[in-house]
Amino acid sequence: MKRREFITLVGGAAAWPVAARGQQPGIPVVAYLVSGTPEANVDVVAAFRKGMSEAGFVEGRNVAVEYRWSNNVPFRQTELAAKIVQRRVAVIATSTAAAALAAKAATASIPIVFFAGADAVQVGLVTNLTRPGGNLTGVN
Repeated sequence: MKRREFITLVGGAAAWPVAARGQQPGIPVVAYLVSGTPEANVDVVAAFRKGMSEAGFVEGRNVAVEYRWSNNVPFRQTELAAKIVQRRVAVIATSTAAAALAAKAATASIPIVFFAGADAVQVGLVTNLTRPGGNLTGVN
C-alpha cells in the first residue's frame, strides 16, 4: 500500500471518534508517535500532512496533531505512548511497528492506525490481516 493510501486511512480514523460522539466543542487531536527523529522523517510527516489535508483534515483548522518523537530511544516509545493515552487523543497514528506496539500496550480503546514495515501479524500488532480486531488497523 502506498503512503497516500496510508495517510487517507489515518485521516479517516481521525473522524471515527468525532462521528461517534457527535458534535463537540474543540477539535479532535491526533497523536503521531514516531520511533525516529523529526529530521529523519521530514518526507513521512509531509506525506502525513498532505494525506490528512486530502481527507479534509487541516492541521490547526479542524484537527490538531501532536507529534511525539522517541529519537530512536526504544524505552521512550513506551513513555510517550502512556502520555498520549493520558491526553485522551482521538486517534494515534504510527509509522513503525515498534511505535504501534508501544501504543497497543498503552491502550485498548483509542484507535491506532499503523504503517508497519514488518508483517503486522508476525510482530503481534493484529491477529489477522482480514479482521484485525481490537483498536488497531493499518498497513504493512
